[in-house]
Order: sequence, then structure tokens, then C-alpha cells
Amino acid sequence: MNRIDYGIAILLVLLSVAGRAQDAGWIIESKPIDPNKYYGVTVANGMVGLVSSAEPLKVKDVILNGVYDYYQRGRVSNILKTFNHINMNLDVDGQRIGAAGIRNYRQVLDMKKAELTTTFDVGEKLSIKHTIMALQHLPYTAMAIVEIKAKRAVRVTPMSVIEAPNHLTDVHNLYSEIDRPHVMIPLLTSVGKSPSGKHTVAVSNSIIFQEPHGQEPDLIHEDWDYTMHLMKFNKDLKAGETYSFSVVASATSTEHYQDPLNEAERLTIFARLEGTQRLLQRHETAWEEKWKSDIVVDGDIQAQKDIRFALYHLYSFARAGTAYSLSPMGLSGLGYNGHVFWDTELWMYPPLLVLQPEVAKSLLEYRYQRLEAAKQNAFSHGYRGAMFPWESSDGGNEDTPVWALTGPFQHHITGCVGWAFWKYYQVTKDRVWLRERGYPVLKEVADFWASRVERKGAGRYEINNVIGANEWQENIDNNAFTNGMAITALRYATQAAKELGLTPDADWEQVASNIPILKFPDGTTKENAAYNGVDIKQADVNLLAYPLQLITDRAQVEKDLRYYEPRMSPQGPAMGNSVLATLYSRLGNPEKAYELFVRTYKPNEVPPFGVLAETAGGTNPYFATGAGGMLQAVIFGFGGLSITDAGILQDAKPLPAKWKSVQLKGVGVEKKNYIVRQGN
Repeated sequence: MNRIDYGIAILLVLLSVAGRAQDAGWIIESKPIDPNKYYGVTVANGMVGLVSSAEPLKVKDVILNGVYDYYQRGRVSNILKTFNHINMNLDVDGQRIGAAGIRNYRQVLDMKKAELTTTFDVGEKLSIKHTIMALQHLPYTAMAIVEIKAKRAVRVTPMSVIEAPNHLTDVHNLYSEIDRPHVMIPLLTSVGKSPSGKHTVAVSNSIIFQEPHGQEPDLIHEDWDYTMHLMKFNKDLKAGETYSFSVVASATSTEHYQDPLNEAERLTIFARLEGTQRLLQRHETAWEEKWKSDIVVDGDIQAQKDIRFALYHLYSFARAGTAYSLSPMGLSGLGYNGHVFWDTELWMYPPLLVLQPEVAKSLLEYRYQRLEAAKQNAFSHGYRGAMFPWESSDGGNEDTPVWALTGPFQHHITGCVGWAFWKYYQVTKDRVWLRERGYPVLKEVADFWASRVERKGAGRYEINNVIGANEWQENIDNNAFTNGMAITALRYATQAAKELGLTPDADWEQVASNIPILKFPDGTTKENAAYNGVDIKQADVNLLAYPLQLITDRAQVEKDLRYYEPRMSPQGPAMGNSVLATLYSRLGNPEKAYELFVRTYKPNEVPPFGVLAETAGGTNPYFATGAGGMLQAVIFGFGGLSITDAGILQDAKPLPAKWKSVQLKGVGVEKKNYIVRQGN
């Protein structure tokens, strides 16, 4: 081999290695699977969430966004777990396969395509590949692709199954075949009522065969009972033969359609006639478009995967063009009843605002459409304006369980909503939206705070009897974060009025300038009037420096960090450390920031995929709030971005030693790229 050939060979090897490393940044592979310690990963499209299972050909749950009803859980509503409409069974030579009879069980999530692939062997007879996705371009439809490779001659009986969870009532199972000259469309359908009868929910699925019309296997429908029915077919395979088919499945409800039964069937027919390849291509193209807004870390492949995993979940759990928001657990299950908290506005919303403004707009539309309910809530508590509920579901009324005092007293959420609305305008400069959506909310938020304060003289417009970000201290006075958020929201309302050429209420600035931020004798910001140094659940005071930027003096920021960091309880949720990481990065201390960044999520990972629990050692994944906080440490800390009246600006700071660069791609409405390099 001459030198030129040798050089080309080396180059090809290096390119191959680089390509594998790049692909690795998109792949999450399950660790060895223990069914007793299995916390599934979710594939979702902002409307339907499919939660993976340790059982072959199954998903654990199907979550339908925007649909709430009462499950007898805490006497409050819960997001709906609907029919499991994409499960399958498989008989091999007349024997049903299960977890006990398979080998080499492996699950891999391709985040770039939002597809979960499970592979396994059935003894010495078959190799199975099973890929599921919630189709990104069809919000109510999912697809599973099955590939069966025979190792020896065998008869397989695949079954598409619909199962009803116990809480659904008045369930009816339907089966039909629509025959056309060039196609036969089988439809397996179920319809039922949500627990209280408030909603009708419906699902339908169909099989896409690879054979031409007239040569498809004969289908058999079996109606076992009200909770389960299926359609199945038999197929004889020769040794070495590979056979594939797909299942498309749609889920709807009266939250989305007046006639969910017929619409579920129509959507399934549409998907069935689109065909597997067209569906796959459009799904992957839609995700390719989403990933034009991405975070790329050079030099730390594990951090790259972890950051993208967090981003993948936020991209999966919310959707542009809707009026649905995000719960702390997204579409991964029934955690926190699927309710909407401050977790949305303060934690998950900022990364989406920067990378997916149209998705962020949907989260704000959710609040806008519930403004009247918030005004009624303020009225019932003796205040003016709008008082947004601590836990919100469908109607926007307070949906916190009665035993949790956060419902009546965690008022800072109203400021968080106002804060988020102004941030959207700062990023987009959409004046029409500000006039029609933003200012109406900001005005009512400001009126609430002006009525909420207790006016006790100059510098003493107090906000008493609240619960702050640190929920472990209840019914406290002059909480730092609550007061700081009230000041911020009042001033943002004033800015919004002036931006629209309106005269703001002069009382808003009068109130804002007289709300106190308490201090200890040594100048450290005091969390609340009664605070005495006990451990705290999460950051509170530090939120005044970021994201509120009410405290900008470096010495003060550092003083508050030194005091509160050692008081952060290890039993607290992930978000607190992400705030500290962001602040240390902005202060130019990248190694301390990196230490805290890792602490925001690594202790919270659970097997086999490393999905995030709320707390270290917790078991309630996926905690999308923590993902939002972790991403903020990257975007607004290491990435140096800030959302200001001048738009998105960058002030790059030093990176951790192991990171060569951080690139923020497709930022804002102009889809700009920002990069920070080591040594800049």
C-alpha cells in the first residue's frame, strides 16, 4: 500500500469512527432489563404518549393529552389513560410467547427519529424486531412495525389487541372490514366512557400487510370480553424467510372531536391507506425539522446523549398549534395527575421558548384560554385580577387535592405565568400576539398583585401567608421568590402597556417599588420572614438572580449561593441544583457549574434507560421538570444565552474542561446558531 492509499484508508477509518460517535449521540440503549425494576421510556407526539414495557410486543400505558376525568384519586381530576390500542400477542407454533420464553431482549430508542425498537429471539425459531412510534405528523395516530425472521420452518400467529383499562366504563368492541376493489381495510375498534362519563374515548387500529390485495392472510376476530378483543392471522414461514407487517392505531376523545368513534376509524383508515413507508417518511421528516433546533456538545458523548434525552422528552410531550400545556411528568404516566404547575412556566417553558417558540406559544395559549377561570379564582379569594391555580387541568380551576395547602397559598404561580408571557414577547416581538393574548393576561396578573399586597407603608407592601418555591415552609410572610416574582410581573405589565401605546396603571409601579426583599444582618437575602437556616426543598432566593435577574450584583449573587447551596436537601427535586449550576456558569466558574449540572440529573436516573425520577432514588419518571432545569443550565449557563428586551443575547463564559464546545442550533424565531468554544 502506498502512502496515498494508506492515508485514504486512515481517513476512511477516522470518518467511520466519527460517524459512529455522531450516531451514538442519538441512541439510548436499555441496560440489562429487570422487569421488577423497569421504568419505561416514552414515545410521544404531544398528543399521544406510548410508555414502553418489559413485556415483548407491549406498551405499558397509552396517555391521551388534554383529557381529564375523576379516578377517585385525591378527589381531583386526572389525565386520562386510554385504551391500550397498539399491543400485540404472538403465538409461535401454537404457543403464546412471553417474557419467560425469549432471549436477547434489547430495546433501543433512536431520539433522532423518535422510534423505539425492541429485538429478541424466540428460542431457536425466530428473531423479532418491533418498532413503535407516535407519528409526529399525525397527532392522534401511532404505528408499530413488526419484522419476523424465521430460523427454521414455523407457523406464527400475530395478534393486534385492544385492551381497556379498568377505569373505562360502558366499553363496546367493534370489528369491520371495508372491502374495495384494490384494498381490504380491517378495523378493530373500541369505544367507552371515562370514569365519570364526562368523556367518550375511542380507539381503532388496522394492519398493513405486505402482500398485494387478494393475497393478504385471512383475518380472525376474537371478542374475549368487554375489556379485550383482537384480530389475528396465521402465517407459515420457511427457514430463513423474513416477514413484516405494520399496525396503525388512532386514539381520540370528545375533548378533541364531537364524534370520536367515527373519527378514530377515519384517522386509522387514512393512515392505513398512506402505507408504512409514506407514514415513516413523513414522521421522520417532521422530527428532522424539529431537530434543526438542537444542542450539540463536543468532547463529552455521555453529556451529549443526556442533554438530547432531556430535549427529546420536552419535544415529545408538547405540540405546536394546540392549547395544551405540560405536566411535570409529561405524557409518561399519571404522575401529579397530569396537572399543570409552575413547572411549566419556570422550568420546561424556557428551553422550548428558545428552541421551539411555536411549541412555547401553545403552552401560553393553554393559560390564556383559562384566564376567566383564573379571574373567578381571584374573586373567590377576595382579590382582583387573575389568580392562576397551583394545579390546573382542563377547565383552569384549582385542582390541587384539599390536603395540600399549595392550592390556596402558592400564589407565586400567577407571577410565573405573567413572567412567561412577557418572555415570549421578548423573543418573538409579536405585537399582534401581545395585544390579543399577552397584555390581557399581564394586566390581570398585575391587578392581582396590586390587590394581593398588604400596604403597610413605604417599602412595606407585604405579601403575607404564602408558600414559596421551598414548599417545606408553609404559611410564611414575605417570601423572597414570591415577592421577587410579584415585582417582576408588575413591571412587565407596565412595559407591555407602554409597548402597545397604552397608559399603564401607575399603581403597578408604586406597588412594585415597595415590595420588600428581606435580608439577614450580614446582607444575605432572607428566604422569608421566619427563615432560620433550616434545610430547604429547592432553590428559592437564588431564583432572584436567575431567572428573574432582580439580583445582579456579583457579590450578592455569590453571597446567596454560598449560604443556600449547603442547605439544599438531597431529598429535594432536581431543579434546585440546575439553578445553582446556571448561576455558577454565569459567574465564570465552569467546573463548579459542571459538578452541579451533573447532580441535577445523574442521581435521578432509573433503569433501564436512565429516565429521570423527580428525586435521587425516586421512582416516578419521567420528570420533565427536571429535564427543563437541566437544559436551562446548558442553554442559559454554559451556552451564555439570556432573554432580554433586545431579544436573545449571548454572553459566553468558560466551558467545563471536558467540553470542547457547545453549539445551540436553530435558536429563536430567526433560527440562529450560537457557539461557545473552549478557551474563548
